[in-house]
Amino acid sequence: MTRRFLAFDCGATSGRAVLATFSGDGSFGMEEVCRFPSGIIELGGKYYWDIFSIYDHFRRCLDELEHKGIMPDSIGIDTWGVDFGFVAEDGSLLGNPRAYRDPYTDGIPEETYRIIPREELYAATGIQIMPFNSVFQLYAQTREGFVPLRHADKILFIPDLLSYMLTGEKVCEYTIASTSGMMDQGSRQFNTGLLERLGLRTDVLLPVIQPGVVIGKYKGIPVVAVAGHDTASAIAAVPAENERFAYLSSGTWSLMGIEVPAPIINEESARLNFTNEGGIEGTTRFLKNITGMWLLEQCRKVWKACGKDYSYAQLQEMALSEKDFPGRINPDDPRFANPANMVEAIAGTLSHSGPDPEPPTDAQIVSCIYHSLADRYREVLDMLRGFAPFGIEKLHIIGGGSANALLNQWTADACGIPVVAGPTEATAIGNIMIQARAAGLVSDRWQTRRMIAETFELKTFLPI
Repeated sequence: MTRRFLAFDCGATSGRAVLATFSGDGSFGMEEVCRFPSGIIELGGKYYWDIFSIYDHFRRCLDELEHKGIMPDSIGIDTWGVDFGFVAEDGSLLGNPRAYRDPYTDGIPEETYRIIPREELYAATGIQIMPFNSVFQLYAQTREGFVPLRHADKILFIPDLLSYMLTGEKVCEYTIASTSGMMDQGSRQFNTGLLERLGLRTDVLLPVIQPGVVIGKYKGIPVVAVAGHDTASAIAAVPAENERFAYLSSGTWSLMGIEVPAPIINEESARLNFTNEGGIEGTTRFLKNITGMWLLEQCRKVWKACGKDYSYAQLQEMALSEKDFPGRINPDDPRFANPANMVEAIAGTLSHSGPDPEPPTDAQIVSCIYHSLADRYREVLDMLRGFAPFGIEKLHIIGGGSANALLNQWTADACGIPVVAGPTEATAIGNIMIQARAAGLVSDRWQTRRMIAETFELKTFLPI
C-alpha cells in the first residue's frame, strides 16, 4: 500500500513543499513540489512575516496536487522558532506576526532582569538568553502597547498559526513552544507564574501538546502536529547509529548540540549560554546557536549587487585558494547580526585584527568565514564534551550546509573526529517521518534513523 505525506518546511528566507511516497516494502522517495519566498517585510518601522503570503502558497501547492489527482495522507508544517501571531476571539488573525530580526527587543533582556534576574530566568526555562526570545518579544510588545496583543484571544507560534489557517483548530506544539523562553522544563508547560511577574498576559496561552497529534483537516486531509520547530524536525532525521553523537544543523543558523534524555541546567550551562529545547520522544536538544551560513549568504548578496554572482562551487574554490589566510572573526559577534553590508562588516573587523592595511579580497573573506565557522564548531564541541553523559564519537552535519565539502573537511580537521554529512533535506525528512510514525509506519526514532541512513547518500570526512 502506497502512502504519501506532504511536508511544508519554511525557513527564514524561503519555504518549500516536499512530497514523500512510502511503498509497501518500506522504502520511500521524496520530491520537491513547490518552493516559495518567506521573507521579512517592513512597515512603519516594524518588521513582519507575511503570513498570508505563506498561507496562499500552501493553498496553491495543495490545489496543484489536487489537480494532479494526488491526495496526501497527511500534512505537516515546520518553521523557524520564537515568533508568533495572534488570533482574536472571533477567530480572525490580528495582522502579520512580528519578525525576530526586528530590533524592537534591543535592551529588553536587561529590563526584564530588573524583575527576574538572568540566573533565575535561565534556571526556570533552560533557554539560552538571546534578545529575540519569545519572552522578550512579548515583554517588548506589552511595553509598547502593541494593539494586536491587546485584542488577542490566543497566541500561536508560526507553525501552529499556519496549521490554524488550514484547519481552524488552535494548538501549541511542544518543540516550537520550547524555543520561547516561557516554558517550565519540569512540567513542559508554560511557566505562568514567571510570566505574571513580568506583567505578561497568560490567558492567551494554550496547553502544550506533544508531536504526532492530528490537529484537524484541510479538505479532508489530516494536518499533523509534527516537530514544529525546524531544528527539532531536522534532529529527528540525524542518521545516527547510537546516542554517542553531536549534531550540527547547518543553514542560516548553525545549531550544534547533543540529544539527551533530560534538560541540562546548571551554573556552567548558564555561563556558556546553552539552551534546552524540546525534541521528539521526550528528548531534550541541548544545543548552542551559532551564526552560520548567514555570513556567507549576506556576502553573496553584496557581491551580487556589484555584478559578482558567485556560485557555491566558485566560493569553495575561492576559499581553498586562500586556505592559509590567517584572518578570523567571531561568527557570533553582534556586528554580524544584520549589518547593512556584511562584506564591509567583516573587512572592518579584520582590519583591526592584523597589521596588513590592505582590505581582504573576496576569496580571503570566504576563507575567513569557513575557517572561523570550523574553529567555532570546535570550541562548541569541546564545551559539549563537558556536558555529555557519553563520549562523542561523531559529528553529524545535516541541512543545506552539509553539501559544503570543503567546510565539512575543515570542520573534521578542527574537531578531530569523523564528520558525517547528510542528508541535506533533513528538516523535511524529519517532518515526514513524524507523519509516518503518526500513521503507524515506523515505531521509534532509531528505526527512523536506520531507514534514513539506508535511503540517503551520506559522506564521511575524516580529520587530516
